[in-house]
Formats: sequence, C-alpha cells, structure tokens
Amino acid sequence: MGTFDLNLARVFVLLYETGSVTATAETLHVTQPTVSYSLAKLRRHFDDELFRRNGRGLTPTAGARRLYEPLQRALEDIDVTVRQADVFDPETMSGRFTIALSDLGEATLLPRLLAAARDRAPGVSFTVRPFDVEDAESQLRRGDLDAFVATPVITSHRTVRIPLFQERYVLMIAADHPRIRGDAVTLCDLAAEHHATVFGPSGHVTPRAVLAAHGLLERVAVDATRFSMLPYLLEQTDLIAIVPEYVGEVFTASHRVRLVRLPFETDPIEVALYARHESSRSPAQRWLVRFMTEVLGELVSPAQLPSSAAH
Repeated sequence: MGTFDLNLARVFVLLYETGSVTATAETLHVTQPTVSYSLAKLRRHFDDELFRRNGRGLTPTAGARRLYEPLQRALEDIDVTVRQADVFDPETMSGRFTIALSDLGEATLLPRLLAAARDRAPGVSFTVRPFDVEDAESQLRRGDLDAFVATPVITSHRTVRIPLFQERYVLMIAADHPRIRGDAVTLCDLAAEHHATVFGPSGHVTPRAVLAAHGLLERVAVDATRFSMLPYLLEQTDLIAIVPEYVGEVFTASHRVRLVRLPFETDPIEVALYARHESSRSPAQRWLVRFMTEVLGELVSPAQLPSSAAH
C-alpha cells in the first residue's frame, strides 16, 4: 500500500469531523484543491471512497467509520507529545473567537468570561452569536463557531460535550407580588396565577414541559422568545415564571424580582460547552476551551448545595 503520510491522517480526521472540504482547508491553512488532492490519495491508499457527497456536505462510508477512531486517537497522542512547542500564549498573543450563547448565557455567563479574559488574555476579543439549537453543531463543524454553550444535549461524533455545571429551576416573581408572600408556593398557587414562558431557539423547554405535566399551560398569559425579557415583565406585572436558579439570582441583583421554591422537584439541568475534538482544534481554540471550562466550570450553582443552604 506504500508509505502513509501522517498529514493525510489529519486531513482524514478533519474531513470526518467537519464533513467539509472548506472547513478542513481553513483549519489546516491550505487551499481546498490541496485537501481534495489529499482525499484522492487517501481513497487510493485505502481503496475506499471514504466520503460521499450529500446536500449538507460529506458523509463517511462504513470504511471511514472503521478508520476514524484509531486515526483520531493516534493523532491525539502525537499532539499531546508535541503540544509544548505549539501553544497559544494569551498574555502576548491576540485572537478573536466566535462563540454562541443563548440570551441567558449572554446575561449571566458572558460577563464572567469577559472579566476573566480582560485579566488573563488582554489581546483576546469575542464575537457572540445567538445560540440556535438546530444549527449550532453545523456552525461549529463548518468553522463558523469556535465553541458554544448550551443546555440541550446535542449528540454528534464531530463534537465533544464538556459539562460545566448543573442547576435546578425555581419560580421568579415580582419582589412585591400581591399574593405570593413567602419563600415557597403550592401547586394551587401555581394554578391560580398567570405565567410567562419562553419558547425559542435556545432549546430551553423544561418550564413549559413542567406546566404541561401539571395541566397548567392554559395559565400561560405570554409566551416570548427570550428569557432576558422576563425580569422586565415580571417586575411590572403579577405574572410568574419558572427559570433556572443561577439565572434568577443574577436577575434579582438588577431587577425588582425575587425567587421562591417550587412545590415539586425538577430534574437538574446541565450546562455544557461544545467544541471540536481536541485533535481538530487550533492552538488558540485549545486555549479557548480550557479557558471557558475553567471560568464557567467554577460556577457553584444553588442546585449543588443542600436545600437548607440554597435558600
């Protein structure tokens, strides 16, 4: 079969993970014809088509699926060995990263990221795009995003999911709500009030699912597209809303709203970082993933505390 060029293995892994000649060429800083030429060599070497074109890019063959894991693992081992000479120094280098966040992430997580970046990496800047649960993985694969943060579990062999922290849901109401006075509500209280919910591209579906499970969807007075509008709405009305607790705590610091316990337990939600596989990241992207994991993984959500300490 002849000598196998290690660079061909990297082309193969990137084509497999991105499904795109364009994204592979951009990551390797080569031209698209160079990637196409390498793919032709790979096909001859393995006597397999490896990838077939479809409407959304390249689809791996059964032969490519068998080759991917051993080649990807071998590249990661090599990268770990040589990484000391291939690093991104955030203190001396500049870089612009494109990340996707939901409106909740922009309101609560982005300030933490930027504050830490100003301290640790003064030359780094960010472009923030709205998170779209339907398209984020494709944007990451194409190279349009360097990373994104999300609560929905998105399964893809072309990305890795890095858990950051967990939190639970609470009820957010106006600080001077006319009927709800204590720090907890009953199911009857929820049924008596009108609710505000959010249904949009962020994929945050639990609040509406909880209301539906208790037959309370008919009590929804407004269904909006962004969580960040909720504190403005609640502090001026008697509407109530189910929100993630950490997010609610951030809102209570700047709005006339407060949090109360729900009358039932909800499954904790896990906030996670999504990125390309380690071997497919540039040195700058490797730093970004470590940085975001360190900064956002430090969040201690109330869901991780005993119930008596959280309230």
